[in-house]
Amino acid sequence: MKITILIIYGLILLLIGIYSFLKIKTPFDYFLAGKKTGVWQVSGSLLATILGGSAILGTIGLSETQSWASAWYILAASFGLFALLPIVKKVYSQGKFTLPELIGQYYGESARKVTSLIIPVAWLGIVAAQIIAGAQILVSFFDMTYFSGVFMTGIIFMIYTYIGGQVSIMKTDLFQAFFILAGVVLTAVLIPAGQLPALPDFTSQFPFNAHFSPFDLFILILTFSSTFVVGPDIYSRVFCAKDSKTAFRSVLIVAAILIPFAFVLSYVGIYAATFHQGAQNSSALVNLANQILPEWAAGILVAALISAVLSTAATTLLTSSMILSELVHKDINNQKSFKQTKLFIIAIGVLSMLISLKVTSIVSSLLLALSFYSGAFIIPMVAALFNLPFNKRFSIAAMLTGGILALSGKLMMTFNHLEAGQYVLISGFILNAVLIFVPFGRKK
Repeated sequence: MKITILIIYGLILLLIGIYSFLKIKTPFDYFLAGKKTGVWQVSGSLLATILGGSAILGTIGLSETQSWASAWYILAASFGLFALLPIVKKVYSQGKFTLPELIGQYYGESARKVTSLIIPVAWLGIVAAQIIAGAQILVSFFDMTYFSGVFMTGIIFMIYTYIGGQVSIMKTDLFQAFFILAGVVLTAVLIPAGQLPALPDFTSQFPFNAHFSPFDLFILILTFSSTFVVGPDIYSRVFCAKDSKTAFRSVLIVAAILIPFAFVLSYVGIYAATFHQGAQNSSALVNLANQILPEWAAGILVAALISAVLSTAATTLLTSSMILSELVHKDINNQKSFKQTKLFIIAIGVLSMLISLKVTSIVSSLLLALSFYSGAFIIPMVAALFNLPFNKRFSIAAMLTGGILALSGKLMMTFNHLEAGQYVLISGFILNAVLIFVPFGRKK
């Protein structure tokens, strides 16, 4: 039954991909789906992108140690989207294809080029996190080797993105968002709670506990929530909306949906941990599904997990490739950039596959990439979009030092230098802010 559901699901995606390929007439269609997308398609695409395999499996993995506090991982994304609402119409009106365009408008051509180099490098970790998640799903459900799972997942991601571009992504994301929500909620409903050990007390484990402190939440908001206020993948969804009102409504809808979903996902994760303590994130969830779900429900959960992974991977892969193309041609709405973008999709996909063979932790891969990105770009873009006085002269220095220090701090935290790493990470944001807001030598 699981295989049958997956085959049907795969055929539907293939047909949508072929249909989208035939609908692409211009580079503008490939990059932004013709800028004709309505509120439900943009909402579905945002939701599917945010709830990638790294978010779902990452939360499941965190639930084993952080219990109910693991909900903060998705709640942090919701907070970031709420913070985006005051500026989303401005982002829509001033942007065209990518985030570096916006940075170039405020900080100049040199800053745009530096950004166009940095973001694709950082986003290799995001794509790799999705490949890791996809490989773990295939390993758990179909008993293949991790190497085979990485290879198959990476190839599927590249072909899917290469063929249909933004058109196929926007068309399938609403369908995929439904599968993600339905799969997780269905799993939560079918858990025989009365036959299992009682859950940890909610009030003693949320909002904070021994494994998740207020300072941990501060770091999460600083390095994770902020990427939803200023994020190339989020902005790529916003730019596809048919008008600014559609973009605003879509962000609001998704921010609201994420709040209850965060707790549903933690609920599933806590029970999954009781089935397979110490296992990989996907193994715990698969073990739970195989033991408590009927075959048809397990099949829907597999489709939901693959949907989550595919959507985020396709969005980040295409966005990174577009940004690299923009480095060569400032205006990418031409056939030459169209062809270059497709070549970059292959290159980034292959590099991400290689990274996923070396770094097998989903959350580590994701947060390392986001730490570098947030340390570099959050403060400069918030200053510009919220009309704060900023120093254009030192903007490149601010981005580079902020990103390098934030990444260094996160690496130190990863290798068991927690307290020192936290302070190094925070120092990256502080130094970035000092260089951006320092008054002397300011240029309008």
